[in-house]
This record gives sequence, structure tokens and C-alpha cells, in this order.
Amino acid sequence: MSATVKPYSDAGSKREQVEQMFDHISPRYDLLNRLCSLGTDQGWRRKLVRAVGSEPVGQLLDVATGTADLAIMASKVAGRVTGADISAGMLEQGRAKVAKAGLEGKVRLVQADAADLPFPDASFDVVTVAFGVRNFEVLEAGLRGMARVLRPGGRLFVLEFSTPQRTPFKQLFRFYFHEVMPVIGRLVSKDEAAYAYLPASVDAFPQGRHFEQALERCGLVDIHSRQLTFGVATLYSARR
Repeated sequence: MSATVKPYSDAGSKREQVEQMFDHISPRYDLLNRLCSLGTDQGWRRKLVRAVGSEPVGQLLDVATGTADLAIMASKVAGRVTGADISAGMLEQGRAKVAKAGLEGKVRLVQADAADLPFPDASFDVVTVAFGVRNFEVLEAGLRGMARVLRPGGRLFVLEFSTPQRTPFKQLFRFYFHEVMPVIGRLVSKDEAAYAYLPASVDAFPQGRHFEQALERCGLVDIHSRQLTFGVATLYSARR
């Protein structure tokens, strides 16, 4: 299943509401990520990039690229990187970071939805997505869209939040994620809905074996998952 939590009003599709939400918080998104995760989110992205770099990569697509953190990191191990996101506001922030890093010739960012990517079949050696699949309007439509643009044998990497299962970390994480982090997010972003949506969307997301089964249904094989930081995040990998 996909998250059905609506961050704003009942009007409009989930895609439209998520796009609006990220447009609104985009100027403070990076700061909020670092504060809420205590910087751990960047370490998780580096683990993903190390996994990507275990094989040669010509063309890489980063879906739900946001402000291009992962796209910029991935440029170290890929020949060319394309980042796609539905939020124009997030892409604006990302383009400024790409320019500052001097990577405009290697990293390009486009506005696009995972379910309707504007690329030919089998265009990429690797597709990545970090903390974005739970925001897909229809989860499996987005997964099929990413699988379509992978070349045969190409790799998909998905980094997503998950819920720790071991005591006492499970209880500590739940308190922080549902009580503390929304307060931090609300104070910094001035957007109460966005940081109430985050923990609710994680709760609704099919984690672990349930997500692996969704990948299988979308035609992907050689599926593996690895929990990070006591299960706060999970790194999934698969091949087309």
C-alpha cells in the first residue's frame, strides 16, 4: 500500500499535495534534514553511493531527488547523473547546489514524476531514490516507472525510513519521530502539516518484506535489504 495521509486539504491528488508541501518547505529542507536526523541522513546516502559504486555506472537517475543531495554525491561514481522531482521549489534549491559544486556539466535536474518519467526504456544503468518512495501517489506505478527506464541487468537502490523493532530503541524512536521531530519541523519550517505528514507516511509505508514483495511484483529480481542505524532506515537493492 502507499501512504494515504494528506498533508494539506482534501482537495487535489496526493501528488499535488505532496508537490505543494515540498515547494513550501524547500528553502529550509536541508537544514531540517540535518537537525531532525542529527546529520545521519548524509551518512545513509553515502552508504547508498558506496553500493552504487561497486560496479561501473554510466548513466544514473535519481528519482525524488529533492535538493539534489544524493545526485551530487552520486556524481562521484557515475558518468552522468539525472535528478527528477515533482517539486519545482526543491529543484530550484538543487540547481543552486549543483552550480555551487561546479557540476552543471555532469548533473542535470528535471521536473518529472516517477510514474511518468520522460525517458526512453532502458536508459539508465542505475536508478536511485532516497526517502521518496513513500510519497509516490501509487507506489507500484512509481516502481514500474523506474524499472522501465533501467537497462536489463541495471540496478535499483531505494533508501527509506523504517521502524525499529527492538526494545528499547523502538519506543525511543517512536517518541522522537512522533513527538519531538514534528515540533522541530514546525518551529523551523513554519509548516505544521509537513512534519506531521512525515511520521504518518512512514507508518503507512510497506516496510521490509512487504516492500520487497512490491519490487517483485514490478518485475525486479535479486532483491536485498539492509537495515541501517538499528532499523531507522533501510537500504533496498534490486535488479531489472
